[in-house]
Amino acid sequence: MHRLKDKVIMVKDLFERIQSNKGPLGKWASQAEGYFVFPKLEGELGPRMTFHGKNILNWSLNDYLGLANHPEVRQADADAAIKYGAAYPMGARMMSGHTDAHEQLENELAAFVQKESAYLLNFGYQGIMSCIDALVTKNDVIVYDVDAHACIIDGVRLHMGKRYTYKHNDVESMEKNLQRATKLAEETGGGILFITEGVFGMRGQQGKLKEIVEMKKKYNFRLLVDDAHGFGTLGKTGAGAGEEQGCQDEIDVYFSTFAKSMASIGAFIAADATIIDYLKYNLRSQMFAKALPMIQTVGALKRLQLLRDNPGLKDKLWVNVNALQSGLKAKGFNIGDTNTCVTPVYLEGSVPEAMVMVNDLRENYGIFLSIVIYPVIPKGIILLRMIPTSSHTISDIHETLTAFEIIREKLVNGTYKKIADATKVDLDA
Repeated sequence: MHRLKDKVIMVKDLFERIQSNKGPLGKWASQAEGYFVFPKLEGELGPRMTFHGKNILNWSLNDYLGLANHPEVRQADADAAIKYGAAYPMGARMMSGHTDAHEQLENELAAFVQKESAYLLNFGYQGIMSCIDALVTKNDVIVYDVDAHACIIDGVRLHMGKRYTYKHNDVESMEKNLQRATKLAEETGGGILFITEGVFGMRGQQGKLKEIVEMKKKYNFRLLVDDAHGFGTLGKTGAGAGEEQGCQDEIDVYFSTFAKSMASIGAFIAADATIIDYLKYNLRSQMFAKALPMIQTVGALKRLQLLRDNPGLKDKLWVNVNALQSGLKAKGFNIGDTNTCVTPVYLEGSVPEAMVMVNDLRENYGIFLSIVIYPVIPKGIILLRMIPTSSHTISDIHETLTAFEIIREKLVNGTYKKIADATKVDLDA
């Protein structure tokens, strides 16, 4: 409350809510920050790093093909830094930031994912948000998976028209919502944008792309696929989930990031040339942003070359994926229905038990991985998410399987609950 001359203004302080409610994750900061969230991993990127001064076996890097520390990649990055520095090119692509290297990378990416044209994005998150915004008008309807990544959800939030969510990877729900969208689009005079992921990064399931494109025979819509985890890991050549499922041609707009298999930063969108030409002149996140620096652009060219010309990298990745996932299943662990590299392990327990268990894994068994808990997944479930890479070894896998058997027993017999109760871990679980 403020007084302006003789008038009392009954307006809350904007920060009052922020100070009293830190959000579903922020409320844990005092107990979690620096260890469970915002951890500091040190040393060269790879399966073995340092955490809180201890050597750990790392299952939390999205460096699927082990390119982050590939000597040719490191050299390409260093050479680009020496030649161009971190600033070049200055300005947005449309104004003063356009180069032959950017064009070359776009052409090579388009060819690799079997599309006519491509366009570079500075960041995956803001890029796909802006792409969604540019593709639709208020008269158009969006249909998207309820478990879509946050970047898609935030992109849909920009949409001023109607949107429908379907049950995760549920074909019947997809069709039901396509029927609703069709009816509404007929009334508004708009079109339909259908959005899914090539690979859902939490559970590891491929999006049902083949079934979705089959629905094009009955419904008139365009398909946007976020294939961040599929690019480089799936398909005969590594072109992603669409290639894996034999329907790459039917994906109207293909998106992927460099933050996974390419071990860098940036992203791209690929489609028919007319669509890319439109997006080049209408993607606000790129029109009004500095061009992707030359270090990342030249570095991405080297990464793409290695990804394209060295299929052994993907082969080694899948040797490790199959060894890890088959080993977990053989020991009775529930890994859901993943059919990709993403390897989730589902356990039952509370948030406090999960925190004690992860602490035990890191401190006593030297294993670092991502833990996913409520509110991201339902209460009572603990998801341990692992990302196998081509850099891991079979020995790493055996070490992890042994540790997992021990920590599961401690969870089941109540050891972790006793420790959590004794230390008064309280996260409203």
